[in-house]
Amino acid sequence: MTLNLATRNSQPVTRNLQPETWLCVELPIIDYQKARDLQSYLISARKDKIIDSDIILILEHPPVFTLGRRGGLENLCVSESFLEKSNIPLIHVERGGDITFHGPGQIVVYPIINLEKARLAVTDYVSNLEEVMIQTAKDSGVQAQRNGLNRGIWVGKKKLGSIGIAVRRGISFHGMALNVNLSLEPFNWINPCGLQNIKMTSIQQELPHHISMPHVRQSLKKHFESIFGIELLATDIKQLYRDFNLSSMLEFKSVKKRKNNIFNSLS
Repeated sequence: MTLNLATRNSQPVTRNLQPETWLCVELPIIDYQKARDLQSYLISARKDKIIDSDIILILEHPPVFTLGRRGGLENLCVSESFLEKSNIPLIHVERGGDITFHGPGQIVVYPIINLEKARLAVTDYVSNLEEVMIQTAKDSGVQAQRNGLNRGIWVGKKKLGSIGIAVRRGISFHGMALNVNLSLEPFNWINPCGLQNIKMTSIQQELPHHISMPHVRQSLKKHFESIFGIELLATDIKQLYRDFNLSSMLEFKSVKKRKNNIFNSLS
């Protein structure tokens, strides 16, 4: 995932004088389209003030390739029939950027944030996401940095974490992906983020010892709190559904039966 922005800010920007509480939903490995539907549902709930808190979703995906707003099919280096035989879907989505890969062992974070209320410009928001990944990698012993070539974080000339966001009526969605201990082989089938002759890496790849996914998740949450100046309140999908009476929402595109299925399948 990637988002090209002309203005770069190397320092995280924190606006809140007193920490606000964001809800944090941790999910297992879930289907990409189900997570996409869930984001759409939560965006509408946030916009309509049915949910009055910002939310971050932390999860992993089964193997999937996604294309951003700029497309990127020309950066697929294998045939679509090869992907079909490999049982890996290819999905075109509304985030910024080009083609990328998600798979188990990669932490994906989808913040559903009212950027105006948080007083965050898009450039500052993206820089904060980068800083969260940089500090999370550092906790595991990996020194990463920004690179003027492309948004995200890098270890030398290898890309470790990617960013691709979208904003709908002031509410952010999609987000960031940090490679922890996933198979890097599928990245060889694409020009990642539309970039030729680059390699992807992972935290595990950069270390001589085993890295724990729960440890990295915990570190990532800690840095979200410190960099955005917020507190995370753990919840789950069913609790979110009950607390905010989400069944009363009318603007979600799918029928009520499908809405309920989304929440049941993710809980």
